[in-house]
Amino acid sequence: MTEDEMRKRLETLRLEHRDLDAAIDALSGAGPHDQLQIARLKKRKLRIRDQIAILEDYLIPDIIA
Repeated sequence: MTEDEMRKRLETLRLEHRDLDAAIDALSGAGPHDQLQIARLKKRKLRIRDQIAILEDYLIPDIIA
């Protein structure tokens, strides 16, 4: 995977993360009967956050001062 492809993938993941956040907020206001769906969305959001962190670590090198 090239660096440009990684940057595009990173942007896609960030967008999906924001969308999931909005979906979780919407379902939270819908009532207690959607708790299972909310839990699934939160797990998916965490997996996406982990993928974002991996890509960011690769694309943004640590600078030792």
